[in-house]
Amino acid sequence: MRRITASLALLLATAACTNAMSEPPVSTTAPEPMVSPILTGPEALDTLTWAEPQKARVTHVALDLDLDFDAKRVGGSAVLDLLVAKGADRIVLDTNGLEVTRITDTAGRELDWALEELEEAGEKGSPLTVILDGARSIRIDYRAPQDATALQWLSPEQTAGGVHPFLFSQGQAILNRTWIPTQDSPGIRQTWEARITAPKPLDVVMSGVVQGEPEDLGNGRRAFRFVMDKPVPPYLIAIAAGDIDFRAIGPRTGVWAEPSVLPRAYAEVADTEEMVVAAEELYGEYRWGRYDMIVLPPAFPYGGMENPVMTFLTPTFIAGDRSNNGLVAHELAHSWSGNLVTNAVWGDSWLNEGVTTYFENRIVEAVYGKARAEQEAALMYANILETLGEVGDDAPGTALSTDGGYELGSAIAYDKGAFFLRTVERIVGRDRFDAWLQQWFDNHAFQPATSELFYDDMMENLVASDAEAERLMLRKWIFEPGLPGNVAKPDPAAFAAVDGAVAHYADHGMLPEAWSSWTAAEQIRFLDNLPAELTHEQLAALDAALGLSSTGNNEILFLWLEMALENRYEPAVPQAEAFLARVGRAKFVRPLFAVLWNEGEWGRAHATRIYAKTRDSYHSVTRGGVERVMSAE
Repeated sequence: MRRITASLALLLATAACTNAMSEPPVSTTAPEPMVSPILTGPEALDTLTWAEPQKARVTHVALDLDLDFDAKRVGGSAVLDLLVAKGADRIVLDTNGLEVTRITDTAGRELDWALEELEEAGEKGSPLTVILDGARSIRIDYRAPQDATALQWLSPEQTAGGVHPFLFSQGQAILNRTWIPTQDSPGIRQTWEARITAPKPLDVVMSGVVQGEPEDLGNGRRAFRFVMDKPVPPYLIAIAAGDIDFRAIGPRTGVWAEPSVLPRAYAEVADTEEMVVAAEELYGEYRWGRYDMIVLPPAFPYGGMENPVMTFLTPTFIAGDRSNNGLVAHELAHSWSGNLVTNAVWGDSWLNEGVTTYFENRIVEAVYGKARAEQEAALMYANILETLGEVGDDAPGTALSTDGGYELGSAIAYDKGAFFLRTVERIVGRDRFDAWLQQWFDNHAFQPATSELFYDDMMENLVASDAEAERLMLRKWIFEPGLPGNVAKPDPAAFAAVDGAVAHYADHGMLPEAWSSWTAAEQIRFLDNLPAELTHEQLAALDAALGLSSTGNNEILFLWLEMALENRYEPAVPQAEAFLARVGRAKFVRPLFAVLWNEGEWGRAHATRIYAKTRDSYHSVTRGGVERVMSAE
């Protein structure tokens, strides 16, 4: 049940009257914007944007930008198509550090504008207010700052090839306002297009559909064009540029990577076309055309980012055996949950991440079998219990829907959200649940959503009776902290052999003979459940017998380093230093620095020394996490 206020209804009614751009910076065939509704109930109020979308909102963004690798800056223009309510005379945009030089309408007429300077803007940045004077499209000439937190500029030495520089962006949750002036809120969906120029021989990819071959500009640069004709939340506008090659997987899937990385990357993601087919069989048509991926340099701060038509991936998931490519299933699933239907506010991020994590597990089951899916679900459940054990069952942040911002990587948003849907599926039956979830995606496609809307849809389209509603405990799952008593626990047999080996080791010090035949999930389960306190002799024996420090699986290597550093095992320090120097994934980097920092003078000396060497190689997201850890007393 969508809540539409009178002002929103007016905006939707006047959508067809939006003026087209008279001089678009990219193409004379700009797509007609598909205007997505906005939600205006109190639960959909986004406190992380300056925008007032009920008065005036952006419906389409056209970028014309130059990449300057020497200055490490992006600059050019953005033309914004607007939808303006009757009587409104201004629009408020989000910016953070942008240097705005001129704002006009598309006829070149100067418009009045003000960029408010705030003493402590923080990530929210500063509002840019433009007096429209009748304009329905505006052009903003600007440059992004050199320290734009959404962008990471890598020197050639920070790439696999070592010859050419590299650029990538990471916009989630509210970082894109550091390089694009728009209304940077997940509830204000926008179509977009772009013309990007870059120096030869670099290639550019974006989270839009490429338009033809790059244009040689005759000055040592080429221009690349992209279009996204479906309204997306602004955080999903993404760019990468570097020495990259492409290899097709299937008729609509492929992977980009640096040339020396591409063979390993392709081998790891070669099941992707099969995953897309499995996802469609579960929940309906893949609506974005192509599904390509790019494996970025190690500095990328996350495991993956679900940018439409161009998923960004960390190279740290490459293990040589596809054991970590549940990550690919996760980012693919976002093409439905997150990209197709998006949380309107970041306090409801479980609508993106929890639904996706459930969907990921279903794809894994379809492609790799139920045993692997159950093991991965059991690891998720352990994450939930560990988090609740740390913060308490009644901690407000353990509700799925929160009043706060957005904390990426939370076991609550991802794993509790997945187990909520898993529980509902078990109670109502898989066939009924799958039919309901597909209609959710179909009926809310290209629209924002809130937890209240999700709850209302379940009550209207899924729940069969008051008695079933009581059994499901929907409001308790979504709006209350902790883990409800009806949770559908994972199959205890999933790790029965591993848990027995853990007990045997704890009692007798016996190492598992079956280690080499175990799945990666089983190895992770074993390491994650070993006694917290181990002697240096025990650690040395574990490493020698299991090859932990030499493993090619970064998830397992991380667990080894974490365990060794917690026990001040000196031989692990150079291993950790090498690991922290070659990866930038926040999931690995921040916890290892936290372990060192918590180990008193011994650990803090190592942390300070290592961070001084590695800091410049990390994305701002990773740096921020580490520096919060290292500022703690």
